Amino acid sequence: MQLSFHGADREVTGSCHLLACAGKRILVDCGLRQGSRELEAENAAPFGFDPQSVDIVLLTHAHLDHCGRLPLLVKRGFRGEIVTTSATRELAQLVMLDAAHLQGEEAEHRSRRNAHHGHAIDEVALAPLYDIADVGAAMQRFGRTADYGRPIDLGSGVRATFFDAGHILGSASVLVDAMENGRRRSVCFSGDIGNAGRPLLRAPQTPPSADAVVMETTYGSRLHKPMRPSIEELYDAVFAAVKRGGNVLIPTFALERAQEILYFLREGMERGRLPAMRVFLDSPMAISATEIYRRHPECFEPEAAAALRDGQDPFAVPGLHVTPDVASSEAIAAVKGAVILAGSGMATGGRIRHHLQRNLARPESTVVFVGYAAAGTLARQIIDGARVVHLFGEEVPVRAQVYTINGFSAHADQAELLRWHAAIRPPTTILVHGEMNVMQTFGGLLQNTRVEMPGPGDSLEV
Repeated sequence: MQLSFHGADREVTGSCHLLACAGKRILVDCGLRQGSRELEAENAAPFGFDPQSVDIVLLTHAHLDHCGRLPLLVKRGFRGEIVTTSATRELAQLVMLDAAHLQGEEAEHRSRRNAHHGHAIDEVALAPLYDIADVGAAMQRFGRTADYGRPIDLGSGVRATFFDAGHILGSASVLVDAMENGRRRSVCFSGDIGNAGRPLLRAPQTPPSADAVVMETTYGSRLHKPMRPSIEELYDAVFAAVKRGGNVLIPTFALERAQEILYFLREGMERGRLPAMRVFLDSPMAISATEIYRRHPECFEPEAAAALRDGQDPFAVPGLHVTPDVASSEAIAAVKGAVILAGSGMATGGRIRHHLQRNLARPESTVVFVGYAAAGTLARQIIDGARVVHLFGEEVPVRAQVYTINGFSAHADQAELLRWHAAIRPPTTILVHGEMNVMQTFGGLLQNTRVEMPGPGDSLEV
């Protein structure tokens, strides 16, 4: 088995790993690098392998940093099959369409800006990575649907088995096994491992033992705050801001985090922990994703699944307003004393930037970060204590209250990652999807395994 690494190697985003075994070339994930503007050139660069040579893509889940370059892969010649779970298929289409839309808007904005300043317009450089038609072409490549725990025959004696990763709806760890030189060998791709003990999704499953594990390490050097104190901190932040007459802005990932926060806000109001107030879900993608969540109770923790089947909507917050169109989003500008959930979670784009522009300078308002913020993003700047940020060409002072609540993370923390790894006991562990210093810390804690930390373009034999 030959593994090569083409994304999320000594970095957190852009997951992309190529496995060659038994004459098959299998790509696991094909994600966008996210963060600073400099990464855009890397997203447009060659993959490091010939897309036409890939037979199958195994998609672990629908986050943009795992599925976001699939349309580009197809655009550049991939004609194989994409295999994933049913829920991931639906969410991936939503995520990729949104990415194509945002890329088109950004390309148009840059073109207008260059024309305004009299700069020469390089149409190739300004072109988006892909468009809506390319997403449609990518969706045509989606084939068989994976059920958790049921092996899928990929041909030539190669099998793939998906296990519930508990990260977002439909997420999976994938075990690939194949006959090589008369012996069955296996490699497990962790995908992103979920944070156990959350109210909606099941805890991560542990795949069987494998010869090697390709393992994410996003939070490999830290422990999360426990869930219940995190919920109480969210309630305290919301209550205080609403009492002051300020807005609460929650930059929200459209998948999982938006649904989870809606769940907790509903619970808080039902318990009397939060006052009656207006809540705005100002994210077309999160609105659509919530509908997809409602269609897949098979991914839910048993109690939540039973409630949904009995007609009890876990996302039905009293006073909830959904704002799918631009006009209703702009009307929120006049609102005070409300909770506003909007994307993107790292504040790299989307409607949250407009709300931040209007609210960051207001001492009565509050910004609550409930997810990971990559280096170079606006979210990370605010979290790191920036006094002034740049939004839409102007300097905006940061006077609002800022909270960072890490207990809502959809990623396993160090302790959970160690438990997951210990249950598999792999002879070889390949660390990916983490910053280098984090991987070194986590790797130093692993026992009875050979640890590898490949860089971009590196290859290893299993």
